[in-house]
Amino acid sequence: MEALYLEDCYMKEFNAYVESVEKGRFVVLDKTAFYPNSGGQPYDTGRIIDEEGNEYKVVYVGKFNGRISHEVDREGLKKGDKVKGVIDWDRRYRLMRYHTAAHILSEVIHKETGARVTGNQLSLEKGRIDFDLKDFNKEKIKEYEKKANEVIERNLEVKKYFMPKEEAFKNPDLFTLKNVLPPDVNNIRIVEVVGFDISACGGTHVDNTSEIKGIEIIKAENKGRENRRVYFKLKD
Repeated sequence: MEALYLEDCYMKEFNAYVESVEKGRFVVLDKTAFYPNSGGQPYDTGRIIDEEGNEYKVVYVGKFNGRISHEVDREGLKKGDKVKGVIDWDRRYRLMRYHTAAHILSEVIHKETGARVTGNQLSLEKGRIDFDLKDFNKEKIKEYEKKANEVIERNLEVKKYFMPKEEAFKNPDLFTLKNVLPPDVNNIRIVEVVGFDISACGGTHVDNTSEIKGIEIIKAENKGRENRRVYFKLKD
């Protein structure tokens, strides 16, 4: 299966063939631009339309055993059908903005504190970042917000590309992948905020930081001995 969103995050429509249908409503295509629920980024929604014009709402997208499955709202699609996929663009684009913003804020916190980011979760209303930090100075939060917005306002290009793992391991910012990357993965997808951050990521992102517009940190809390959590929202 070809994951089109890895090459083009701005693809809103695509043509494909149905490879299989399970239980009438779980559809696997030969290619897809629908992002599956993973890495803290929620799944895409939208529509799958067959050649007769029948529409099937995509209500969930997940990745199972390396295959992306689209759950639709009703039965009717069958193996071999030629279809068009249409992404719910407003939802996707908002999540793209949130995801790139999360990378920037995470890197600001890392540069300022040395903290290691341990997790994140995005939604349409807010983003969440978890990080490993012993001494948490909440008075610094507004400073992190200010620095993140300064990066956003620099209109930096955001590149998405693949890199051989041997080359990635030579970069100190990517070297830790060596301990967690499955042995059968030879190419790593990189998201680079040019001049500021580089990381491995399979999610969807904007092409320029200016598209984010800005962020506001809305909450910071302790979640354990060294587990800290920050919530932020986009400025619209």
